[in-house]
Amino acid sequence: MQENREPKLRPESIAVAAGRPGIVGQPLNHPVIAASNFLSGEQKGDNEPDAQGREYSRGDGTDTSEALEDAVGQLEGGRAVSFSSGMAAVSSVLDQLPDNARVLAPEDLYQGAAAVLDNGVRNHGWQVKRLPTAATDRWLGALDGADLLWLESPSNPMLEVADLPTICGAASAAGVAVAVDNTFATPLLQQPLTFGATFAIHSATKFIGGHSDLLAGIVVTTHDGAFDALLERRLLGGAVPGALETFLALRGLRTLPVRLDRAQSNALVLAERLEEHRLVQKVHYPGLPDHVGHALANATMAGPGSMLSFELAGSDTSTDIRLSRLELIATATSLGSVESTIERRAKLAGQEHIPPTLCRLSVGLEHVDDLWADLEQSFDGIS
Repeated sequence: MQENREPKLRPESIAVAAGRPGIVGQPLNHPVIAASNFLSGEQKGDNEPDAQGREYSRGDGTDTSEALEDAVGQLEGGRAVSFSSGMAAVSSVLDQLPDNARVLAPEDLYQGAAAVLDNGVRNHGWQVKRLPTAATDRWLGALDGADLLWLESPSNPMLEVADLPTICGAASAAGVAVAVDNTFATPLLQQPLTFGATFAIHSATKFIGGHSDLLAGIVVTTHDGAFDALLERRLLGGAVPGALETFLALRGLRTLPVRLDRAQSNALVLAERLEEHRLVQKVHYPGLPDHVGHALANATMAGPGSMLSFELAGSDTSTDIRLSRLELIATATSLGSVESTIERRAKLAGQEHIPPTLCRLSVGLEHVDDLWADLEQSFDGIS
């Protein structure tokens, strides 16, 4: 007799359904729980604490924060811990490194993570070796003696693609921990834990929240010891997400599949049009066939995502003038929201490796023809 098994939900369904209370008579989704402490069982005259076993939200969380962690954990294939920001999530992993730790990290790296690594070099004697994201052989050759591999794929802001299955698999076999910043790809397009990574990290401020209205971070792992260490870092550092932030992040996650689908579709159209424009020298987007990581992205990701960057002809000054003329696309930092945002990344400290006219574009949900018209009018008439 064949066993009757319930089919596994697809990621789009998990994003919508995971983390619900599932109790008759209760709200369909967890509301904002604005509570720092909880009534104990002893005060109620019981012998046991409250039904949820909570005493203080800094250590015990809330139903809403646990629902968010449950949903993202299911999407990534591990157990999740939420934090007050993406940087808090990054620090929760890197701060566990001992003095004199040896770390491998990409040359093209989010400047916040780079700053934490630089601080570790100064204050803890960390040895940090920076490698090209796509140079798989160099990553494999440098594994011996490493304590941690830190990876981004696609990278920020050059959109380089790492061979995560090969690198994570080799590191796992060698007993080396791997942390992958999965913010650009989201858990819908890529699940690093399935490749052998120890940690999958998200700035939930970006695609998961999706509306430019919160700060939050999430780390997911399949290792029990790593999970316990993350909880300890959050408890001791007090880096817990707020009640409203966890509610908004979970609500944002519910629409991530449809938002990402539209934004990714827009990004491909814009990348193709930018590639043909006379003032655009180069487009960095894994969805383009001539991108060096196109085949690898097709093999390891469910889609190329909605982040792209491009280099304009001219100078940094002319690029800044062009961006200032945009009317629909917002010139702002951060990314992954419903609105399209753009910025010239080389103007930021720690981004010296970036071409001076490179613009990072987070493509949103506006009509693609309106986005293109805005870019075109901003390019014209400036030498």
